[in-house]
Amino acid sequence: QVQLVESGGGLAQSGGSLRLSCAASGFTFNNYAMSWARQAPGKGLEWVAGILSGGSDTYYADSVKGRFTISRDNAKNTLYLQMNSLKPEDTAVYFCKMILRGHDFWGQGTQVTVSS
Repeated sequence: QVQLVESGGGLAQSGGSLRLSCAASGFTFNNYAMSWARQAPGKGLEWVAGILSGGSDTYYADSVKGRFTISRDNAKNTLYLQMNSLKPEDTAVYFCKMILRGHDFWGQGTQVTVSS
């Protein structure tokens, strides 16, 4: 079955960096687009970034463009999100996501907290 396991979250200071990882299994990773989304306290889900299966096409929400970089290592079945110049408003639970046969699959999430 599809499994997505995020890691790398934690506490960072404003202006700092964190790198999130998402280990994928149960499907042919290099055939599918992947994305990151986040949910801040008391708010709804926000799409953050997406990457197509080959890794060369990436897309970002305006709120993170120029600060975050999505990438993937298809040999390791792993998705990444490099987050630089972090801001307190980036505080959220971050999820990786994929869509398989019309169904959304999500990881359990990893908490990112940015202090001012």
